[in-house]
Amino acid sequence: MRFATATAIRDYPPAAPDSAALAPAAVRGEIDVRLAMRHAGERTLRLRYELVGRVDAPVVLVAGGISAHRHIAANAVFGEKGWADGLVGCGRALDPAHRRLLGLDFIGADGELDVPIDTADQADAVALLLDALGIDSLHGCVGYSYGALVGQQLAIRHPQRLGRLVAVSGAHRPHPYASAWRALQRRAVALGQLQCAESHGLALARQFAMLSYRTPEEFGERFDAQPEVVNGRVRVAAEDYLDAAGAQYVARTRVNAYLRLSESIDLHRVEPAAIGVPTLVVAVEGDRLVPLSDLVSLVEGLGTRGSLRVLRSPYGHDAFLKETDRIDAILANALRLPGENA
Repeated sequence: MRFATATAIRDYPPAAPDSAALAPAAVRGEIDVRLAMRHAGERTLRLRYELVGRVDAPVVLVAGGISAHRHIAANAVFGEKGWADGLVGCGRALDPAHRRLLGLDFIGADGELDVPIDTADQADAVALLLDALGIDSLHGCVGYSYGALVGQQLAIRHPQRLGRLVAVSGAHRPHPYASAWRALQRRAVALGQLQCAESHGLALARQFAMLSYRTPEEFGERFDAQPEVVNGRVRVAAEDYLDAAGAQYVARTRVNAYLRLSESIDLHRVEPAAIGVPTLVVAVEGDRLVPLSDLVSLVEGLGTRGSLRVLRSPYGHDAFLKETDRIDAILANALRLPGENA
């Protein structure tokens, strides 16, 4: 294998005693590892995670896009809003009373790693994290966007650690149209850096990204208003929304993290036939970054291990985060344990 073992682990708050196994609990921690990266050689990295749920429950890794992080949803210990709050809770498929949810910060997300990062590196880091946490195997991995790519690599490189994969809006290769979008976003950041306005470049990149995540139909419904003339300049209805999206992203994201994880999407290439676990692929009609045709090709390559669900949604690539009831219904079936009611 290309990686070594974890060298340290720190939890906070301290892990609950065995007597508390039946109560949902939450713990955050971090481990230091030596990882042999595909494009950058051996590196010392810090992996940060959050585990929420009964300690005796089956473990599900939940991984989102490059903006996601280890805090999936608010809980009793860590009450701040998570990146996927609508998908976690009582009665949901991702109910911490019945599933133990593992979230993580992708390597490179802290902005400290200025090298090309492969999705295979992320999968190897997940395997190291499981070793450190004493988790032999995952009941499942729910991967959305970039998380779906990492899940594919995990299913190829460490199939014995994964029971099943739900890959939402993530194909086995990037579409050239989507790669062109991301290349222009990275150029916007580079232009900002040249002008000593790095944050402005990152905000503009995020605004471009929002246009690619959503659909013309949604913008037609939300922003069909006359433009205004402000200080002698024309301002269209969507600009307030885009400005807010850019500002929010700049406040929580380091430029280098954005650049390297954006590149990582474009580095991703796997052979579908090599994915070694049962895989449900979820596609969204109208997703301009991950077209339905690419996900059909992925399922065809999976053979008998693959199945496909298609959603129609005006939210495009962001449907996973907006169509929470419909996604929950899909996850409930995909993650069902033997003996659980349909």
